[in-house]
Amino acid sequence: MGTETSDLDYVLGTHDDEIARLALQHRVWRPRALSAWRRAGFTVGQRILDVGCGPGHASIDLAEVVGPTGRVIAVDRSRRFLDALEAVCRERRIENIETRETDLDEASLPAIGADGAWARWVFAFVKRPRDLLAGIAAALRPGGVFVVHEYFDYSTWRVAPRSEDHEDFVRVVMESWRASGGEPDIGLDLPIWLGELGFVTKSLRPIIDVVPASDFIWQWPKAFIEVGLRRLVDLGRLAPDRARAMSKAFAACEAAPGTLMITPAVLEIIAVRR
Repeated sequence: MGTETSDLDYVLGTHDDEIARLALQHRVWRPRALSAWRRAGFTVGQRILDVGCGPGHASIDLAEVVGPTGRVIAVDRSRRFLDALEAVCRERRIENIETRETDLDEASLPAIGADGAWARWVFAFVKRPRDLLAGIAAALRPGGVFVVHEYFDYSTWRVAPRSEDHEDFVRVVMESWRASGGEPDIGLDLPIWLGELGFVTKSLRPIIDVVPASDFIWQWPKAFIEVGLRRLVDLGRLAPDRARAMSKAFAACEAAPGTLMITPAVLEIIAVRR
């Protein structure tokens, strides 16, 4: 992984390690995504917009939900992520996913009268999140349902017993997002904007876990730390020695009996466009 970044790069990168991390992240979060889609009414024959699809792990699940008579429009600004999704579609002969390379900060979403839209940890990284939300509203038909998972208090990501190194890592991560124009706690703004843009909110659910190292959920933040430390060094946000110290401190936390992980607080929203 080089030190140069493209304007079209996700702040965490689009390299192989990040694609693998996103796959693990989706495996951890897949049950909650499936539950939210079911409660939102996503079903066979619908057109669903996957906003900021990344390498498409959720897109593939959505394609199974809507079936061969439905369609998933997977939108992302990273050509590398879309190439990864298209390769899986060819390998598995998935024919109901359509990919679109779109910079979510610049271009409009396709006005397709979609039945539903899904986004997870996208608004935290874009420079004009309210404009993106307006674009999603325009892409949905009246009665279309939007499901979103976004952080509303990233600083809840802690370990117990406390670790100053871990809390410093979380602070640097949040600073790096904001330096790139994003907002890690964007979930605080979304409910208000949804109302202003003509949505009726049907469900608001906070999601936070407290887990030991033996729990599968632990693997999600662990993978983020491993990839994130390397990325922060590449971006010049951390010195290599400091990153190694943080990695060593987290390994010690994981190995210590009784350590608990408190995950970053996520807000799940299900809202219907009027």
